[in-house]
Amino acid sequence: MVKRSRIVAFLLIVLVLGATMFGTTENVMKKIKLGLDLQGGFEVLYKVEPLKEDQKIDDDTMSATASALDRRINVLGVSEPSITIEDDNRIRVQLAGVDDQENAREILSTSANLTFRDVNDKIMLDGSDLEEGGASQSYDETNQPVVSVELKDGKKFGEVTKEILAMAPNNQLVIWLDFEEGKDSYEAEAAKANPKFISAPNVNYQINSDEVMISGNFTVEEAKELASVLNAGALPVQLEEIYSTSVGASFGEEALNSTLFAGMIGILAIFLFMILYYRLPGIVAVVTLSAYVYLIILVYDWMNAVLTLPGIAALILGVGMAVDANIITNERIRDEIKKGRTIKAAFKEGNKNSLSTIFDANLTTLLAAAVLFVYGTSSVKGFATSLIVSILVSFITAVYGTRFIMGLWVNSNLLDTRPGWFGVKKKDIHDLDEFKKDKYLPTRFDKWDFIKPAKKFFIFSIVLTLIGIGSLFVRGMNLGIDFSSGSRIQITSDEKISVDEINGDLKKNGIVAQDVVLTGNEEKSVVVRTKQVFNKDEIAALGTYFEDNYGHKPNVNTVSPTIGKELAKNALIATAIASIGIIIYASIRFEWRMALPSVLALLHDAFMIITVFSLFQIEVDLTFIAAVLTIIGYSINDTIVTFDRIRENMRLKKRIKTQAELNEIVNVSIRQTLVRSFNTVITVLVVVIAMMIFGSESIYNFNFALLIGLVTGMYSSILIASPLYAVLKGRELKKKGTLKTYKEKRVSSDQPQV
Repeated sequence: MVKRSRIVAFLLIVLVLGATMFGTTENVMKKIKLGLDLQGGFEVLYKVEPLKEDQKIDDDTMSATASALDRRINVLGVSEPSITIEDDNRIRVQLAGVDDQENAREILSTSANLTFRDVNDKIMLDGSDLEEGGASQSYDETNQPVVSVELKDGKKFGEVTKEILAMAPNNQLVIWLDFEEGKDSYEAEAAKANPKFISAPNVNYQINSDEVMISGNFTVEEAKELASVLNAGALPVQLEEIYSTSVGASFGEEALNSTLFAGMIGILAIFLFMILYYRLPGIVAVVTLSAYVYLIILVYDWMNAVLTLPGIAALILGVGMAVDANIITNERIRDEIKKGRTIKAAFKEGNKNSLSTIFDANLTTLLAAAVLFVYGTSSVKGFATSLIVSILVSFITAVYGTRFIMGLWVNSNLLDTRPGWFGVKKKDIHDLDEFKKDKYLPTRFDKWDFIKPAKKFFIFSIVLTLIGIGSLFVRGMNLGIDFSSGSRIQITSDEKISVDEINGDLKKNGIVAQDVVLTGNEEKSVVVRTKQVFNKDEIAALGTYFEDNYGHKPNVNTVSPTIGKELAKNALIATAIASIGIIIYASIRFEWRMALPSVLALLHDAFMIITVFSLFQIEVDLTFIAAVLTIIGYSINDTIVTFDRIRENMRLKKRIKTQAELNEIVNVSIRQTLVRSFNTVITVLVVVIAMMIFGSESIYNFNFALLIGLVTGMYSSILIASPLYAVLKGRELKKKGTLKTYKEKRVSSDQPQV
């Protein structure tokens, strides 16, 4: 008897979920903060240096500096800035959505150290003489904007003006902001059209007042800004800019729109594939995958997280990972139906057999993501955060959510005589009694032998590895500025860009380019790399020049030699730790003969990405490391799924006496998991290819690295790791003569043991 109430419950769940998503998603999306790469803005990493020779940089100094920077940002009116103290002497500032980036950088980096000096650069008054919060914007007698500053001691100012007056005709009181000892001087600056000092008024009489007017041809806004910065206080240290990223608002908007569009295409393609291939379970998977996407958005809102461009890529890739769990479970259920089990029994057995595989596969990827989070910076840390959230949420929705919803259909009894709703043809269903003995379910790949040609694949991979090593020695890697130091300028225009024209612009600005590369199908964007490291003034000048000539502010990234070496070191450490962690986990969960091929396979995949990037001299940046570590997680996924089936089939066999028997078990296991491996890679590849074609240009190399890794990952899991295990296990067989693949139960007895 069909229990219609369960089907009604399913329809109500879909209806409520759909209505909730439709009614709330837009509002939730508006609350999520976008990173600077999606709305424009800049990120800068400062190295904190002592202001005086005897000054020590300790925790209190770092906290005071961060507080001073926060007060500066309040002057800018930027909402929800990010100020992070890193290591012992670094502070990272991220300001997304700031309108005037050049002005913001100037306000942040200025020490706001106001000094009054004579013409010989002797300090007469400094910031310690100012009343706290005593600066304000005002007007002089000619109605020009000035800054009014309140002093602590009016008598002291009277003595200063008396001393300056005595120096006539050099009776100027020079007002400086951030005077640099040994570098700046009144004599040198006075000869310039635009001197560095604010003003140098003549002192014609002694002034006994606690209020001073600072004039300097200010606009009203400039006077208000200077007053606010002075009230915020001088920085207790010097700041050296060692890394910066500047993103124009138009770049951010275009990146957001193109990436979301690409993600929608990829996800819709996955939905269509799941429905066409898996039928009813595919429809259920679409429901739970939709719930997954919605939950991810909610979690981001609850976390008050910042969504970055690589973060969106991780969320979209997470859909592919969630699909993997559905595919593993659905393939297991289909196998059980083909063996002749009832729909209910097949559903129960399939879910039970797939759980450990899904758990192992997700945990290894989670390990790689955690390492990325610890050692990553900025956008890479955002990618890792998104990946971790994606893994956790996908496990809940794809395992428990799918099991619950599919259980409503299975327990309704409607499917009892409808195996076709699972995509299983009646002619493929066997008698269950056949599988009580040592017999495997036939597949469409039964004529394929993966062990016999194994040596050829081993040799092929060794040759590719040697080519890669040779390329690294001869050509090396095309390291981006993230690892080699320098600057990267991305220029966008509404019209087609000419390389010759750009070269002319670079020459005018005194830039020696390492390379100039046109990007995009319409060649309206160009990327310039140079070994020059620009300071904030040079970045501001470049922004003004290219905006005037091309209509858009350029994206400018700068990396100092120190930070470049550090990023490269951290990237190697992250890769090593992720690999070691996976080795340990695989050894515990499986035997070492499975752990070793697993690690060799994932290193093979990672090195294949490196080989391709070296051979074709594709630029390597921080997101490349994220891609490599992601592929390490994906690669071990494929291998674990196959090894899990090998282990299961060996336990069914119980005893193995010949190499032929061992090879057959490995062959059968590969055949049984081949559809899952192929379908999983296809679904993720669809997303990656959509991101490459329609997504943002700035993460193209990231997606290309994933593409290489996904293809080589399936190749190595099937044709390298599994055959290599057969070789290693064969040696154990040769040594022992017979392999027992099951645990013997202890025989209990009440008789005394002697």
